[in-house]
Amino acid sequence: MPRRGERRRDFRHDDPQMGPVRIGVRQVITPDSRGKKRVLRFDPSQFACRTLAAELADEWVEYIEVTARRTGTASRHRQGLRMFCEHVDAQLADRAAEASLARADPDLTAVLLAWEQSLPAQYPRGSTRPGTFAANLRILINRRQRHPERALAARLAQVAAQDHGLAWGTTQELDEFSRKDKAALVRAAWDDVTRLRKRLKAGWEMVAAGGHPAERGWSRMPDLLWALAHQAVSPQEMARTVPFPLAPELAAIIPDNRTEGRSCGLRGYFLVHGLLNQLYPNERDLHAFRVLLIAATGHSPEEVTSLTEDSVEFTEGGIRLTMTKNRARRIHRRAFARIDKLNAVEHVQEYADRPRLEVSAIIRHLMEATAPLRELYGTRPAPLFLQGTLPPNVQFTVGRGRLRHFGQWVVEMGLDLEGRADVRRLRKSVKVEKAVAFGGRITDIADDHHEETFRGHYAQGTTLRMISGQVITTAQQSWFDKAIAGPVVLDAAAETALGEQDPTPALRELGLSAEQVEDLRSGAMEMGVTSCRDPFDSPFSRPGDLCTVAPLRCLECRNAWILPSHLPQLLLFSDHLDGLRTRLSPVHFQTLWGQTAANLAAVLAERTEAEITAARRHIADGANTLQLPLAARAEFDA
Repeated sequence: MPRRGERRRDFRHDDPQMGPVRIGVRQVITPDSRGKKRVLRFDPSQFACRTLAAELADEWVEYIEVTARRTGTASRHRQGLRMFCEHVDAQLADRAAEASLARADPDLTAVLLAWEQSLPAQYPRGSTRPGTFAANLRILINRRQRHPERALAARLAQVAAQDHGLAWGTTQELDEFSRKDKAALVRAAWDDVTRLRKRLKAGWEMVAAGGHPAERGWSRMPDLLWALAHQAVSPQEMARTVPFPLAPELAAIIPDNRTEGRSCGLRGYFLVHGLLNQLYPNERDLHAFRVLLIAATGHSPEEVTSLTEDSVEFTEGGIRLTMTKNRARRIHRRAFARIDKLNAVEHVQEYADRPRLEVSAIIRHLMEATAPLRELYGTRPAPLFLQGTLPPNVQFTVGRGRLRHFGQWVVEMGLDLEGRADVRRLRKSVKVEKAVAFGGRITDIADDHHEETFRGHYAQGTTLRMISGQVITTAQQSWFDKAIAGPVVLDAAAETALGEQDPTPALRELGLSAEQVEDLRSGAMEMGVTSCRDPFDSPFSRPGDLCTVAPLRCLECRNAWILPSHLPQLLLFSDHLDGLRTRLSPVHFQTLWGQTAANLAAVLAERTEAEITAARRHIADGANTLQLPLAARAEFDA
């Protein structure tokens, strides 16, 4: 249907190649983030290329209806469609009327590519809009290929089927609130809820004490509130009838001295607005409930504010909520226990004045505050987040809470938050706490969204990055400590202590059992170059398997024990490494044997010249030979 004051344009344009093309206003009905239906229209006759615009508009309507996209996505598709049609009008000028997806002449391929290349210059660097618009338009063109009865130029089809060449841009992820800021938000929200409850309680108590102002006068607040609560007097009539100057109690409910210098009509409007606030919560009052519910449930603002009467079920142990996330097209049913049940306490005092979170109590307070509005709301089930609004026409209306201007509420509550005042950051804070509680197990953390959503969105906060960094650093340090843990080197005195009849003090210092000491004495732990504490617990092999790298890597192993009697074998192994050093490139040798050579050099440096001379003499006499596996005699370049 055309808009008011708009002539209906719905006629057919006859094209000799394509037949009649309907040129008229297209419209789609889509749900917004709160589930409310919105109507989006597109008029092809606004462009010189109206045939092309009509073809793309048809694809747009079908795509949105089939995919059930929300208003925001449908609007972005429409915006890109308008921009492209405007570009076609400018590029083709007199031939714009001939443009069509089915025609090869004029060729729209070059126009499409030129339009895409012009998009980045229209937006800031790193914006996601250019890539999004280009992709959205190609989606509409590609849809035409799936319908054989709809003609599409061959070259345009080939180009549109490929990915566009624009950068996708980057987005700035919202960071979570710090624990200090989150606690301050919760305290401020509870304070605001307490003030609201006191205000509404006082207002309805005055209603009980009031009467019709036509009988009692127009200067007493109880009588004016009674008239509004019972709808005995319309807000327009009250705004016109109440005499000025106002009584002190009436003037006190109008903030900022808004009656000074105002006309009678405006002064009456602000008075009625203040009176209605004594009976019904307004948009600002709902921010506190949203903050508390997000902090208590961990769910998104969208899910919290979409709660209705049918979404709530009070149980003996707490409450069960049915939450709908339109963006993900998912419905979650969650049960939240009462705190007294969790703590096994029989009776717990109400805590409306304390920053404690219990979902069932928060919902009760919200339902109590909005109960009069739900009675006035015409649809069932009524939403829990309802607000009373007095527009300039002074006709009181009840509608879903819009909850705008969260930053203004933060300022009014006197909060000094670090970073941007965005309520979505509170959801991230809860996710971070859950990630810490579950030890980073994504399957448990991502219980109300996809795991990829957590990886790409919630895991990018400062706290989790720091925790991840600490975990990685700890793991690296653990492996590094194991990697640099070398053999234990015993001098002659330590070896003598092991040979004593009661080596208990030595055992205590070295961490060896009596059986291991006996094996060390008898040579049962000999691995060639060194002795080994436990060859079945090698850091180079699986636990329980016999070490597969001995004796080549013994000098890098924490299980190795080097006694003075091993000196001849160490010298022979040093000669073997010197031979490898001459045959291998420095980089290759350092990669394979660098740590072993460094540890061996440190061990030999602790030996005296006399010990090394004696060991060389044993080698020369043929008393010692180096036993290495056959694989150690061949070296291959990497």
